[in-house]
Amino acid sequence: MVSVHCGMKWFLIFIVTYLTVNVVAAQQQYNKRSVELYEQALLLVRDDAFRQSIPTLQASIKADTTYYEPYLTLAGVYGELKVYDSAVLWFEKVMAFDTTHTGFFYLPYSINLAGLGKFKEALTAVNKFLEQPKLSERSRQSGLARKANFEFAVAMQQQHAAIKFAPINLGDSINSIYSEYYPSITLDDSLFVFTRRAQGVRENFMSSVLTPEQHTYGKAGVIDGSINEEPSKGAINISQDGEWLVFAGNFGHKGYGNFDIYMSQFTPTGWSEAFNLGPQVNTDFYESGPTLSPDKMALYFVSDRPGGYGGKDIYVSYRKANGSWSEAQNLGAAINTAGDELAPMMHADGQTLFFCSNGLPGYGNMDLFLVRKDTSGQWTEPQNLGYPINTIDHEGSIFVAGNGKDAYYASDRADSRGGLDIYRFELPEHLRPARTLYTKGFVKDAITKKGLPSRVVLINQQTRKVISSVQTDEEGYYFVTLPVGTNYQVSVRRKGYWFYTKPLLYAQGKADTSFFENIYLRPI
Repeated sequence: MVSVHCGMKWFLIFIVTYLTVNVVAAQQQYNKRSVELYEQALLLVRDDAFRQSIPTLQASIKADTTYYEPYLTLAGVYGELKVYDSAVLWFEKVMAFDTTHTGFFYLPYSINLAGLGKFKEALTAVNKFLEQPKLSERSRQSGLARKANFEFAVAMQQQHAAIKFAPINLGDSINSIYSEYYPSITLDDSLFVFTRRAQGVRENFMSSVLTPEQHTYGKAGVIDGSINEEPSKGAINISQDGEWLVFAGNFGHKGYGNFDIYMSQFTPTGWSEAFNLGPQVNTDFYESGPTLSPDKMALYFVSDRPGGYGGKDIYVSYRKANGSWSEAQNLGAAINTAGDELAPMMHADGQTLFFCSNGLPGYGNMDLFLVRKDTSGQWTEPQNLGYPINTIDHEGSIFVAGNGKDAYYASDRADSRGGLDIYRFELPEHLRPARTLYTKGFVKDAITKKGLPSRVVLINQQTRKVISSVQTDEEGYYFVTLPVGTNYQVSVRRKGYWFYTKPLLYAQGKADTSFFENIYLRPI
């Protein structure tokens, strides 16, 4: 039985484990200097020093071109480094040797072909792998899993035109020698927050302020306050109005379980102390990946609590009039699967939810998807974002700016400063959320000017349909995102006050425009 795992890292482990045994025998058959160099290269590969191993492997091959093990290891190293064109080249050189093991190398060969976007060729290669005799059951399942990925990719290529994809590294103001991930930005783009992994297990929440003149972000710094005191944290999300931070972390005595969802609010003296969102949101199990709706009335997050559809599912909790949160609800089988759903991101349009999943058909281990709310409030079928946004690798979180065009994600591409860096790219037209503008203000007593907690309703003047119905906070503050190109009617009912209504002539308002509308209620 021959066992070959479907991942490139596991393939390298296979090489180091099994081919090391052959080194002693190789000394009798091949050039001694070539074998010695290969032994040195294997030591580097064991230590994950992949780039450093390349010159030594090349020297080993030069010393004896008939010694095929260095060819195979070099192919695996290039695959691990995601230099897929070189990996494919060296795998083809390996298979030209026509050894008894050649057929088993079609699996890693197919993975690297897929890394180049050559999915038809990858499908042919993996089928050849599956034809090999004496495959272990694990290897056969690995091959079948990759075959399903490649068949999906070929079908997607036939249905959709090629996507333009040119990610731009955000540079030294955001990225560092450490890993940066979970980007999140306010609706007006003024504040950029993200997570940076520092030394050891410490993760810091970072922020960067937009420089309007250059329209670039300044040097990121650690967010002040107590939210960074605990080292073990994770995903962070800033509300569209920049007033709230929601994040995941392990804050010891404040928590209910492994990881919980916390909040911090911006005050005149800075960000408040982190407070737990309570047992309606958090459990004894894992909670992470929080994201707020633009009106801050809905919180989406991930949990592995019992009663779900798979490993980790996406849940939603709604904010009540008194500021507390409702009992979390599972988003259901339309989104959640037997696998894991992670990193939800609700867009500023209030209708488009991005997330990643390994339980839906895709290109690799974890793909990015979107769903939209239809007019009845139901979620559409998950839509894969397609290649090359999704690849054979693990795609993590994505954040899409308010304009619907600029998208941000973390990747360890070739120009990374170290680990994961944050990149910006242009989201294809067919994947973009609705263009929005926003209005905000306070509901106040017309006499005392005191804020009044109330429900603010906005209606499309033409269709007379309710577009948004939001509950203000305790001080009467509201924030609403609205589709562009339409006039609206705002109304407020509150016991003890005259009914309030007013037209909002926003039809000519441009996307991302901010309007400020205070609402004054007159006592009866």
